[in-house]
Amino acid sequence: MQLEEWLMDIALQYQLLGVFIISFIGTAAVFFPVPYTAVIFYLGLKGWNPVLLAAAGAFGSTAGEFTGYLVGYCGRKFINAENKRGMEFFTEIFRKYGAIAIFIFALTPLPDDVIFIPLGTLKYPVLETLTSCFAGKFLMCLILAYFGGIYGSALEKFFGEGGGWITTLITIIALIVAYYFLMKIDWQSFIERYTKRFEKVNEK
Repeated sequence: MQLEEWLMDIALQYQLLGVFIISFIGTAAVFFPVPYTAVIFYLGLKGWNPVLLAAAGAFGSTAGEFTGYLVGYCGRKFINAENKRGMEFFTEIFRKYGAIAIFIFALTPLPDDVIFIPLGTLKYPVLETLTSCFAGKFLMCLILAYFGGIYGSALEKFFGEGGGWITTLITIIALIVAYYFLMKIDWQSFIERYTKRFEKVNEK
């Protein structure tokens, strides 16, 4: 069974609890990308309540992201002086932007763990971290669910009720293409490039 099918089975079997579970797995799995957002989009296409779907996804993904915070919090004692200097970039971001930065990372495809581990290392306020992350994830999941519903309605009008298999096929292809391009972007290099720029500015 493929990963996507396994995730879909969990969601369909356990309903909103299943959405919570796959969203948690999707964000807690740091080194292995789990396409939980594709499942939320697909369930929105199938007519699930977008608000409830977004809430379940946001709670699960926020809990999953918090594991990165805990890793940073528990591992801060092992950070050497060189790594602490590298943390200055994130310290400056959180000092200037704080909740807004967390919200943007939670809302967009930017790699959340890039900031959640440093958040834990710096002992950033837990409540502000969780609320900002939840707000970003909720909006992201709501957009996915609503667009899934709109997309499904448009395809149904175009192909008719009898074109269910065509709708499913087009949706799968669209999700694969979108996920492929998201994975092709080197988000780590993107963050590192701006980190180096920040360090050069500080050296002047």
